[in-house]
Amino acid sequence: MPTNDTNWFLRARLKTRQLLLLIALDEERNIHRAAEALNMTQPAASKQLKDLEDMLDVQLFERLPRGMRPTIYGEAMIRHSRMALTSLSHAHDDITALKSGLSGQVNVGAILSPGMVLLPPAIARLKQQAPMLRIGVEVESSNILLERLQRGSLDFLVARILDQEDNRNLEYEELSDEPVCAVARVDHPLRNVSNLQLKDIADAGWILPPKGSILRHRVDMMFHKDGLAPPANVVDTTAILVIGSLLQQTDFLHVMPAEVARFYAQVNVLAILPIELPCKMDGFGIITRRLQILSPGAKILQQTIREVATQIY
Repeated sequence: MPTNDTNWFLRARLKTRQLLLLIALDEERNIHRAAEALNMTQPAASKQLKDLEDMLDVQLFERLPRGMRPTIYGEAMIRHSRMALTSLSHAHDDITALKSGLSGQVNVGAILSPGMVLLPPAIARLKQQAPMLRIGVEVESSNILLERLQRGSLDFLVARILDQEDNRNLEYEELSDEPVCAVARVDHPLRNVSNLQLKDIADAGWILPPKGSILRHRVDMMFHKDGLAPPANVVDTTAILVIGSLLQQTDFLHVMPAEVARFYAQVNVLAILPIELPCKMDGFGIITRRLQILSPGAKILQQTIREVATQIY
């Protein structure tokens, strides 16, 4: 039938069995063992692979004396085959969820600030409507989360798109930027200093992210732009438990996202110093893989996150 979609022929002839064969060949690197794993004969497996290569007009595997290995075209097809089969494996759960009320599993990744401030109220609100929906949350840095999203182990992220990332296959919907502030223990001597300025805290002890991180660079540049040397008395760490314990036991200062700091200040764990730092992190938002089909649970969690974000930010 006539169509302007150049991929219709591939989609019309591509078989799930061929996707399974590609993954088995990637794992086994041997056509005989791959055929056995799928309960196929070796000639049938060879024919399916040849049909697929003819359809795509590329060689997907190099034939070696003792096996085979994927070409760059094969690696691309294997990656997309895994994603397609992962999506298909959720189909039954989605149908069951729609028939019997929202259930199933949603896995979301978040960076620290929205992980502490945005996701908890969004999850609490959603759980009132869908108590049987299982929600998994991973809090990590954006680069780690983006890798897990690309592998298909997370449904979506609330994180940053990093400049160095190849984001052509990602969709990004910004929710907020992320100002930072200086914090210390609740009885720190600088807590009530009026007209506190950068020069007053430059020589203090600081707990900062390691050199090479985006936030550390921006903190250093903040002092440079004010004609000051960056802090020299520094503990390099991002471990929140270590940071909290050090702040309680010393006069060290720390820089953290303002929303996270407000949370700790409300429960009287830390104090926000009375200085507005001319420094902030890039915005964060909802990140999904382009053309990804989200489950009903993932879609409603995303919508709940949007609603809560408009109230918080």
